[in-house]
Amino acid sequence: MMAKDSNQDTLQGTGALQEALRALLPHTKEELKLDLTENVHRSVLILLQQATDLFYEGRRSKCLQTSEALLDYSWEKLNTGAWQDVDKDWRRVYSFSCLLKTMCLCETPGDATTVAAALKVCDMGLLMGTAILGDILSKVAAILQTHLLSGKRTAQGPTQEQPGIKKARNGHSSIPDMRSEEAVPRLHCPSLQYFRKHYLVPQRPVILEGVADHWPCMKKWSLEYIQEIAGCRTVPVEVGSRYTDEDWSQRLMTVSEFISRYILNEIPELKQDIGVPDYCCLGDGEEEEITINAWFGPPGTISPLHQDPQQNFLVQVLGRKYIRLYSPQESEALYPHDTHLLHNTSQVDVENPDLERFPGFAEAPFLSCILSPGEILFIPVKYWHYVRALDLSFSVSFWWS
Repeated sequence: MMAKDSNQDTLQGTGALQEALRALLPHTKEELKLDLTENVHRSVLILLQQATDLFYEGRRSKCLQTSEALLDYSWEKLNTGAWQDVDKDWRRVYSFSCLLKTMCLCETPGDATTVAAALKVCDMGLLMGTAILGDILSKVAAILQTHLLSGKRTAQGPTQEQPGIKKARNGHSSIPDMRSEEAVPRLHCPSLQYFRKHYLVPQRPVILEGVADHWPCMKKWSLEYIQEIAGCRTVPVEVGSRYTDEDWSQRLMTVSEFISRYILNEIPELKQDIGVPDYCCLGDGEEEEITINAWFGPPGTISPLHQDPQQNFLVQVLGRKYIRLYSPQESEALYPHDTHLLHNTSQVDVENPDLERFPGFAEAPFLSCILSPGEILFIPVKYWHYVRALDLSFSVSFWWS
């Protein structure tokens, strides 16, 4: 009797999931506009249209096969040449194919493993594709994630601890002796006008205190919270202490896999816990043009000395980071790489410099700080910055014009 009730709950849950997902789609295949140009081969356009027709006709198995073939073909297009040269239409093909495959996987009653597989396909579309149909993939991902979380909580019961969440070791990276270093100035909640006049216009770094203290992430975010909310989501992970190392690489894995493997970072549920610093309104762009990135890693993780093409607010949420800042005027003494790929990155190992190879580096003036939770560091455009995590660290950066 109990087994029958459990199966019935599964079917009801799957039915609710299907209903929620279908509500996101246009009602008819004619309303689903692909909006692709002639840059996409005609044969691919025909195949994508066929996959769409198959889905709306209820031929899920055939639609799944066709969408997988489209994914294989468009994946090759996405991975040929430099990423910036990939035609956006191929990213749209990839997104549409991910959408169709995700929908097909969720159309028949299945277990959590099938829904998790569908969510991974959806995340791949978000990572490698582009926004389609009013950013439908983000909405689909949110529904699938909620479905998985509700099923997990039901299975565990209200009093059971979540399995698989391990306590992080209290590891720390060595704190540098900063007594001889010039500190980054600090301000407590400056007005927009004051910040603009004294720091934005003259392009001077500054740490802003008391600006982000009220953000929910400052109290809510922890390893346990992140794993609970976002553990099933697939994200790009940088493997290695710094991206200039030969053994550095990037991999795609779930947040849970990353935490389990390396600590023991597209996700709206986490994005809701942060705000956008008011000072971003002093830029030329709109708020939707602000690029928000999350940086999550163990103690000792290093971002080599580099510069970025936009203004940057770096908000520290968990742990501390040691940061050095060099003016763009010191670029020659920082010895940037000659290659186009790393032209914005210094060859110098900042805390262990080879002064025989890079003698001018010792004379380059800099500012330094230890950025703690709740503090925001303003990094002006093109300002060179080196970052080392002193603790298990979570930061959020805002790149703006």
